[in-house]
Amino acid sequence: MLVSRRLKRLLRLVPGRERLGAYRLLPFFFVLGGAMEWFMINVRIGKETFYDVYRRKRSERQYEARMEKSES
Repeated sequence: MLVSRRLKRLLRLVPGRERLGAYRLLPFFFVLGGAMEWFMINVRIGKETFYDVYRRKRSERQYEARMEKSES
């Protein structure tokens, strides 16, 4: 109850209720998604970014699939 009351109070503070209704939060989520994408591309944790790991894993899976196909 206390959390839902606080959440409702917080949502009332977001502008655009009459004009956009439930969609008034979309710009916030759009910016959040862009920031997350930027973080995944540009921020290195250790020596790799998220996309470095993604590309490496994808190429490893493709290599393993080719090896399995050639063994059959």
